[in-house]
Amino acid sequence: MKGHIKLRLAGLGLAAALLGALIVVVTLKSEQQAGEISARLGDVDTESFRIADRFKDKLRDATDKMRRYATTGDPVAWQDFVTASGELKQWIAGQQVQLTTDPERALLKQLGAAQAAYVGAATNLHARMQISGEVGASLAEYGNLSQKGRHLNDLGQELARIHYHTRNQFLEDVSQTLSELRFAILGLVGLLFICSLALAVAVYRGLIAPLRIKLVESEALAERREKLASLGLLAAGVAHEIRNPLTAIKAALFLEQKKHQPGSGKRGELEVVEREILRLERIVNAFLQFARPSPPELVPIQAQAPLQEIEALFREQFTRNGIKLVREDVANARIKVDPAQIKQVLINLVQNSADSLGGPGVITLRARQGRQRLGNDETDVVILEVSDTGPGIPAEVEKRLFDPFFTTKENGTGLGLSIAARIVERHGGALQYQTQLSHGTTFGVVLPQAS
Repeated sequence: MKGHIKLRLAGLGLAAALLGALIVVVTLKSEQQAGEISARLGDVDTESFRIADRFKDKLRDATDKMRRYATTGDPVAWQDFVTASGELKQWIAGQQVQLTTDPERALLKQLGAAQAAYVGAATNLHARMQISGEVGASLAEYGNLSQKGRHLNDLGQELARIHYHTRNQFLEDVSQTLSELRFAILGLVGLLFICSLALAVAVYRGLIAPLRIKLVESEALAERREKLASLGLLAAGVAHEIRNPLTAIKAALFLEQKKHQPGSGKRGELEVVEREILRLERIVNAFLQFARPSPPELVPIQAQAPLQEIEALFREQFTRNGIKLVREDVANARIKVDPAQIKQVLINLVQNSADSLGGPGVITLRARQGRQRLGNDETDVVILEVSDTGPGIPAEVEKRLFDPFFTTKENGTGLGLSIAARIVERHGGALQYQTQLSHGTTFGVVLPQAS
C-alpha cells in the first residue's frame, strides 16, 4: 500500500474517532445539563409557591393583629402588630438576595414602599386613638388602613406572578439550549457519517479497487497465457510438419535453378518461387519462436545501448522515407537483459510505428526511469519507449492487439506483438502502450532497473 494512502486512511480514522468521542462528550454534557435544569426548575416552582405563601402568612398575621387592636385598643395587640409588621419588612428586605431579575427588584421596591405606607397608616391610627382615648377606630379610618393592606397584598401576589414568569423565561432559555445541543449532536452525527463514508471510499479506492483490478488483470493474463500455450503447441506442430517438405522443395529448386542461365525467363520464375519459399521460412521460424521462445541470457547494459543500435539501424532507411527518427537521452540507468532479444522487441515496435505512419512523420526513442508494479511488488524500473505521430490505434483493433495471428497488415503473421510481449515477460517486465486517435501511439518496454 502506498504511503499517502496509509496517511489518508489514518487521518480519516482519527477524524472519525474524534467525532465519535465528541458526540459522546456532548451527549453526556446534555444529560448533565438536563438534570441540572430539572433540579433548578423544581427549585423555581417551589420558590414561586413559597413567596406567595410566606407573604400571605406574614401580611395576614400583621392584619389580624391590627384588626384586634383597632377593635379593642389593647396595647398588647399593638405591640404584636409592631412585631408582625417588622417581620414582614425583614422578609421583604431578605428577598433582595433571592430575587435577582430587574422586574422582581422593581416590584420589591414598590412592595417596600407599600409596606411603609401601611405601617404609617397604622401608626397614625394608633396615635389618634391614644390622643382621643377611644377604645376602637372608626369605620372610615379602618377602611383606609384596609385599603393599604389590600394594595400591599396585591403587590405580593404580583411578585409571585413575576417570579413564576421568570420560571417560564427560564424554560424558554432551557428549550433553546437543548435545541442547540440537539442540532450540535445531529451535526456531529452528520460529520461522522460523512467521515465514515469518506473512510469507506478511501478504503475501497486504496485497497479494494486495486485488488479488483489486479484480480481482473491476473485472470486476463492467465487466460492469455493459456491461449498462448495452446496456440504454441499448435504452431510448433504445424511448423515442424511444414519445415521438412520445405527443405526438400528448396533443394529441388536449387537443382532446377542450376539448369537455367541467369536472366532467362525460366530463371526469373524460379526466383519468384525462391522468394515465396523464403517468406514461408520466415513464417515458420516466427511460429517456432512463438511456440518455443529461447530463454534470455541476461547481461547488464546501459539502458540507452539498445536504442542507439536501433537508431543506427533505421536512420538511413527512415530518412529516405521522410520519417524523422529522434532519440532522447533521459535515463542514465542500467538494465539486465538479453541484448539480442530486447533488440528484436524494439525492431518490431519501430517497424510497427513506421507502418502506422504510412509516410512522413516522427518516431521518438527514449529511455526513462520510473516506479511501477511488476508482479506483486512495486519497484524501480526503466521504460524503453517507442512513440510515433501516427493516427493511433482504433478501438476495435486495440481489443485484439496482443492476440496471436491477429494482424491488420496484408503480409503480416500477427505474431510480432505476441512474441515481443512474451520476450519482455520472460525478462520480468511488461509491455504497455498508450494511444490516442489522430495523436499517435507510445509503446513502452518496462524492465526492472539493475542495481
